[in-house]
Amino acid sequence: MKDSFLSLDAFTAAVGAGLAGDEVDEAEVSVGFLTQQGVRHSGRGRSYRNHVLSLRVEDAVGSCAVEPGVLSDELVIDCVGASVGRLLRHPEPAVRIAAADAYLMSRHPHHEHAEEVRLRRGTSLQKSLQRADIVVGMVPDHVRRVLVIGVVNSLLHQLRRRGIDYVACDFKGGVTEWDEPIARDAMAEVDGCDAVLASGMVAGNDTFEPLLAHVRAAGKPLVMFAQTASAVLPWFLGSGVTAISAEPYPFFWLDGGAGSLYRYLGPRNSEPGKDIR
Repeated sequence: MKDSFLSLDAFTAAVGAGLAGDEVDEAEVSVGFLTQQGVRHSGRGRSYRNHVLSLRVEDAVGSCAVEPGVLSDELVIDCVGASVGRLLRHPEPAVRIAAADAYLMSRHPHHEHAEEVRLRRGTSLQKSLQRADIVVGMVPDHVRRVLVIGVVNSLLHQLRRRGIDYVACDFKGGVTEWDEPIARDAMAEVDGCDAVLASGMVAGNDTFEPLLAHVRAAGKPLVMFAQTASAVLPWFLGSGVTAISAEPYPFFWLDGGAGSLYRYLGPRNSEPGKDIR
């Protein structure tokens, strides 16, 4: 079972085999939907977009971000009424992640396992900066240069405010709010950084495992800010992931009211390369 925590495919297979309860073939998806969002915070010069698949199982909604156009409406509708067990074997990785996320959140809700941190009501920028302050606060004090995977300018703003250097990385490339170039290949940049701050989106785009292997071998902190797979990634605490800001649906950018995220602070692996779970 220990090796299940080193790979998402092996982990979702373990969930299907009863890791978090043996009701996976009875639990069904009641609601499935795609959220397509574009945003430019007031006062900011750049915009971005998100596409997110979400599946509801009982009282929990699990999510996985995808690239625009990857998922069809028909695929989403086909998930509705399907058992979690069947969707954990689905050929589309985003479906497997969203189904596992919803099921795990229903069986292990964040509020029972992590510290709740409240976000005050506010504009999209105010709430983005609040979240970024909490996420960056989870980066260990000794860190001087961070690889940021999944560029969120509010995170960069908080790193700059704390005097922490960073390398911004995102599949889409481009430039940051401060016209810094954004690298496209995280693994080409990670050696030059002494910590990693990664979006949960890495769980849905095949970049999580090599990143996990690197931080395990190097003993670097891996702090994650997760809307995608927020209930999946805590199972990797102690296996390379060191801290998580978990944010279940609806995400802060969808609602101006007060909300919550959940802070997991995992054990630091004192023996890099060795699984301690």
